[in-house]
Amino acid sequence: MSINLASASRAMTRRDLLSNAGCGFGSLALAGLMADQQLLANTVSPTSESDSPLSPRQPHFSARAKRVIFLFMYGGPSHVDLFDYKPALKKYEGKNVSEVVDKKGARSVGGLFPSPYKFARHGQSGHWVSDRYPHLSGMIDRTAMLRGVYGHSISHAPALFELNTGMIRTGFPSVGSWVTYGLGSDNRDLPGFVVLYDYRGGPIGGAPNWGSGFLPGAFQGTPVRSKGIPILNLKRPDSLAHSQQRELLDYASKLNRHHMTGYPSDNALEARIQSFELAYRMQSAAPEALDISQEKESTRSLYGIESGNPGEYFGSQCLMARRLVERGVRFVQLYSGGGHGDNNWDAHGSIVGNHDKHCAATDQPIAGLLQDLEQRGLLDETLVVWGGEFGRTPQKQGGNGRDHHPFGFTMWMAGGGIKGGTSYGETDEIGYHAAVDRTSVHDIHATILHLMGIDHKELTYHFSGRDFRLTDVAGKVIDKVIV
Repeated sequence: MSINLASASRAMTRRDLLSNAGCGFGSLALAGLMADQQLLANTVSPTSESDSPLSPRQPHFSARAKRVIFLFMYGGPSHVDLFDYKPALKKYEGKNVSEVVDKKGARSVGGLFPSPYKFARHGQSGHWVSDRYPHLSGMIDRTAMLRGVYGHSISHAPALFELNTGMIRTGFPSVGSWVTYGLGSDNRDLPGFVVLYDYRGGPIGGAPNWGSGFLPGAFQGTPVRSKGIPILNLKRPDSLAHSQQRELLDYASKLNRHHMTGYPSDNALEARIQSFELAYRMQSAAPEALDISQEKESTRSLYGIESGNPGEYFGSQCLMARRLVERGVRFVQLYSGGGHGDNNWDAHGSIVGNHDKHCAATDQPIAGLLQDLEQRGLLDETLVVWGGEFGRTPQKQGGNGRDHHPFGFTMWMAGGGIKGGTSYGETDEIGYHAAVDRTSVHDIHATILHLMGIDHKELTYHFSGRDFRLTDVAGKVIDKVIV
């Protein structure tokens, strides 16, 4: 048996044995079997033309948006208390849902419960908005309301996975990962996909909500904190000089690339090499990008970043998001709400107690973000998406709360390519089912990709013998809300 001396410095694997035994005939047979079953890694990928998997790439067609800011209201904001006005809830107050519509899948048995908030039409569009969003009401003509959205899970984790990855089970790439896989990033010193999660904790399900799944690891979201140290373990130790760190990285890269000669299709190792280099460059770029103290006081006030303002924290996140997209980060996701119970939008006990708090914390920051983007000429090429993993029931739960509700709820989009002042989809008269122009999560994802210049049917990744895509085998672009 002949031995490949290049691999002698590491432990021999089964593939090494097949490759070397019998002059390599074993590996030829193995390769033939794997090719027949389409199990060989695709050696031609969007990253093959560049050393970095995050190098910018051309879209499939002319893009209306260059970047995305996804405002994720974790826990389930109530559509019937914010944007989907349902006066019929007063008419049927106290009645069982089944007396008005088919209530398939519901867990709660309480009577129908009219919103405790006042609604009014705003702007030239006449969009209905509750009095919990007075600042956002002034910017409402920039939005396209999607009032017929529906999902497939009544539980937080699967619903979170669905809105983030298109699937109700874990293990699939997030929408931010798909976008950066398809387009790369315009700033080589920052991640292509950044996640700003709430200081009270991450969402149920954790990192898989922004993970890269079976895509190379370079496309996963980078979590950033808006309180304390933004990115953990990023700062170089004081005892390590700049030149020493560079020397260590260069030597580690040399060893890793030598190892890769035996595994040319090992995408995970290449992603790790690139992650080391990106982290090195981020040591100077990330602190500057996230330092909102550099902003004018008037800008900080626009976002509600001032002592005693309930929007101070989320406003800081929104301002960080603007600074990141301004510097070429492709996809930024912000979470409002963290942990459990009333620390997020999960208003089981009291809709007023919960939503008063979270609306006050997000109203001025979101309105400020839209206004700031517009003033800087960035809104036309920045797609802003608002939504949660589901809505809330039109019937009462507990004292004056509402339960989880995936059967019909509201999301909205603004900015890059969106026709402001429009709406698409409707729920029934009590806000229970998505009834007209029903909008699936796959439709939401197809529309996001389309606005970024990507054909959702063409953005695929070969894994485990088949081609996968964000929208699976479904999804249609919501043309009626696009300019």
